[in-house]
Amino acid sequence: MAERTKLWIADVMKKLMVSKPIEKIRVTEICKAAEIERPTFYYHFKDKYDLVAWIFFQSAFETDVISVESAAKSMNQARKDFIFYERAYEDKSQTPMWQYILEYFVERYTRAAMEILGRDTLDTQLRYSIRLYCYGAVGMTREWILKDKITPAETVIRMMFNSMPESLRQIYFQEEQ
Repeated sequence: MAERTKLWIADVMKKLMVSKPIEKIRVTEICKAAEIERPTFYYHFKDKYDLVAWIFFQSAFETDVISVESAAKSMNQARKDFIFYERAYEDKSQTPMWQYILEYFVERYTRAAMEILGRDTLDTQLRYSIRLYCYGAVGMTREWILKDKITPAETVIRMMFNSMPESLRQIYFQEEQ
């Protein structure tokens, strides 16, 4: 039940974001449109920014970050929700959304590397390479969603993977070598 409520609130937020930017949407407005009480909203989310981040992470959580097909599917869905992503990326009222996304993917790639390597920690250079790669990938994904109406998602993902530092590619794509 709780998950359905969160999805309902998220759907309402996406609809509201079609007509106005995040900073002009109030929690009261979200609650009214979703036909819920404010305590219900705050039970699920700490604020509207937490809600927007949750929407992002719902899609990202289901994505296999080292699969062209899975990552492309996620990017194609983002393109379908263009207005939501455009407004979320444009928002400057709190921590920019791209920073939430960056930290999320740094954590995902770090966890994957530690699991593949069978380690509890990674050396400084490897952590730096992951962060650098994720920074570029998040930036290029943002640029693709907002500006590129031509290049297929699969092509963008392949270019990202091809641009990955060799030290990371050796970890994440061992079986392909």
